[in-house]
Amino acid sequence: MPIYALGSQEPSIDSTAFVHPDAVIIGSVFIGPQSSVWPSAVLRGDDGEIRIGARTSVQDGTVVHTTLEWPTTVGNDCLIGHLAHLEACIIEDGAQVSSGAIVLHRARICTGAIVGANSVVLNDTVVPSRALAVGSPAVIKEGRARAEEIAYGSANYVQRTERFRRELRRLD
Repeated sequence: MPIYALGSQEPSIDSTAFVHPDAVIIGSVFIGPQSSVWPSAVLRGDDGEIRIGARTSVQDGTVVHTTLEWPTTVGNDCLIGHLAHLEACIIEDGAQVSSGAIVLHRARICTGAIVGANSVVLNDTVVPSRALAVGSPAVIKEGRARAEEIAYGSANYVQRTERFRRELRRLD
C-alpha cells in the first residue's frame, strides 16, 4: 500500500487499523485503532495534520486534506462515505458524512449528526448533534439524524475489516 513520508512528516497507523492496498496515505496522518481506509481513498497530510479516531471508516474514493491553519479531525465511530471530501474540518464522534458529501474549512459536524449524500457543508458551518444537513449548500434539519444507524454502520465496518484481513488477495 502506498504510505509516504513527506520530509519529516510520517504517518502513524495503529496496528489494528486496516488500510486497503490501493489507498494512499501521505505525511502527518494518524489513524486510530480498528479504523479502516478503503480503496482509492487519499489522506494527504502535507500542510497540517489529519487525525482519524478509533473504529472509523473512510470509504472508497474519499479525499481527506488539511491546511496549514486548520487540521482535519475525524472522531471515533464515524462513517465517512464513498467519494466524500473533508477539508480542514472537524467530524465529532459518532457522526456520518455520506457518499459524495463535501465538508469545508472550519465546519464542525457534531456528535450523532449526518451530512446527507452529495451535500456541501460550507466554511464555518456547525451541524448540531443529531441534526441532518442536506443540500448544496447544506440546510440543517434539527433532530433528524439517527445515531443508532451510524453506530450500526461503524460496527459493521469494523467487522468487515476482519474479513478483508483474512480473505483479500490480489489475482494479477
